[in-house]
Amino acid sequence: MDADEIAEGRERWAKRYASAAKREADFTTLSGLEVEPVYGPPEGANDPRMARIGWPGEFPFTRGLYPTGYRGRAWTIRQFSGFGNAEQTNERYKMLLGAGGGGLSVAFDMPTLMGRDSDEPESLGEVGHCGVAIDSTADMDRLFDGIGLGGVTTSMTISGPAIPIFCMYLAAAERQGVDISTLDGTLQTDIHKEYIAQKEWLFPPEPHLRLIGDLMEYCAEHIPRYKPLSVSGYHIREAGSTAAQELAFTLADGFSYVELGLSRGIDVDVFAPGLSFFFDAHIDFFEEIAKFRAARRIWAKWLRDVYGAKTERAQWLRFHTQTAGVSLTAQQPYNNVVRTAVEALAAVMGGTNSLHTNALDETLALPTEQSAEIALRTQAVLREETGVVNVADPLGGSWYVEALTDKIEAEAEDLFLQILALGGETGEDPAAIAREAAERHEIGPVTSGILRGIEDGWFNAQIAEAAFTYQQQLEDGTKHIVGVTKLHDTVTPDLEILRISGEVEQGQNAMLAERRAGRDNAAVERALAEIITAAKGTTNLIGPILDAARAEATLGEICGALRIEWGEYRENTAI
Repeated sequence: MDADEIAEGRERWAKRYASAAKREADFTTLSGLEVEPVYGPPEGANDPRMARIGWPGEFPFTRGLYPTGYRGRAWTIRQFSGFGNAEQTNERYKMLLGAGGGGLSVAFDMPTLMGRDSDEPESLGEVGHCGVAIDSTADMDRLFDGIGLGGVTTSMTISGPAIPIFCMYLAAAERQGVDISTLDGTLQTDIHKEYIAQKEWLFPPEPHLRLIGDLMEYCAEHIPRYKPLSVSGYHIREAGSTAAQELAFTLADGFSYVELGLSRGIDVDVFAPGLSFFFDAHIDFFEEIAKFRAARRIWAKWLRDVYGAKTERAQWLRFHTQTAGVSLTAQQPYNNVVRTAVEALAAVMGGTNSLHTNALDETLALPTEQSAEIALRTQAVLREETGVVNVADPLGGSWYVEALTDKIEAEAEDLFLQILALGGETGEDPAAIAREAAERHEIGPVTSGILRGIEDGWFNAQIAEAAFTYQQQLEDGTKHIVGVTKLHDTVTPDLEILRISGEVEQGQNAMLAERRAGRDNAAVERALAEIITAAKGTTNLIGPILDAARAEATLGEICGALRIEWGEYRENTAI
């Protein structure tokens, strides 16, 4: 890009910055030095990289979605939390909100994640242990007691039974008197990553995709601010993938959901702004920053050039970040505070829109109040003391960061080619292939490749190979983890950890029994029958499932009704 084009871009950015809202804050250094809101090439310089780098708030959004960066709005502090029963988690939510949290992020226990009720045999010993137990809408009422759902954004990290849980959330909001059309939040719903990495599915892929399509339609029509999909790379990375694999597999999943929306006849400029992403922030500082910058650029180009998105908002990749749980160690756990701070800073330097910081004891148990507060204050220190909010994309133009961004983008594009080949499409330019091949597939060419890759175990094999390579590097001393592979001596005593009493499961099951005895069981049976009828046909399932949630049908009952019609998915272990 020549000097005149760079000057024109700087002028466009300056106009947008001047007209944008900014926070009332001091944007000087600790010593009082004035800093510019963004930096670029020196005046009069040529820089061929600028076509790829751009300016904040301008396509291809490498440097961020907004011309103001964090001067307009800092990232949302959204702590992922849930344990025990709804009352216990409600207390933690109120503590987090009172301590500076800007939104809620719900962690569910394993029975809930698998669509089971707390009193089912499969749930024995798991109730409340890795998140909060939710059996019906009454638990949602208790979970958000005293927290107005019309005034707080709520993220729910659940995919297999996401739609029934979402309907319970809607019913709880109605009981609070909230107009559900005004709700704002995010539901994960990303079933592809379950087959690829996390393994918390219920049904075969096709019915899950139907449910997601129904949700996208429902939210586009009835709850326009709510984001029905958070495409998750976090669990892919935690399973052992490389940064480039996390990026490529996550964005490919996102492309698949775009294809799903288009196949339903929904305008991409209507539904694409409702898609968001969830990434891991791992310990390699510069690689993570490059990954986030490449993610925005790739997504913007594909949405515009492949899927026809015309508006900027439809081309934006908005993402939440969580620091890497897999990087935490049980040995010398206070080192985890340092790891988390570095990872959080990488997410911020990469332009995350919201952030969760892991607690130092999460490799051992759910966080105590003290460790949760330290995690929360880590974000506050970054935001209030370090100056990272003063300048948009402060590492933009760094020779290293820009080269790493380009390299990770190139690796992701190569993986897109492999995914498209799984679906029967070959060529040299993945975006061009996807654009040209759209009509040859029921949903889309990326979706066909993903479904084949799941069936054949291709994704599992790719991630397993990456994890094995890293483990070899740890064992041969090529790479190190402090306190694990070197510097073993420590004066740190054992931590006091949070333990979930067996009384939680007993109490939850007792309440569930009372709830079943006190509800209108005939109404529940009618609602479940309507779900099965809708599942047999083409009716949007959100309405019938919401009616069942209003009638206090349990999560296990709703998912059980769908299992009757669709069956359960079994992974091909013979691959």
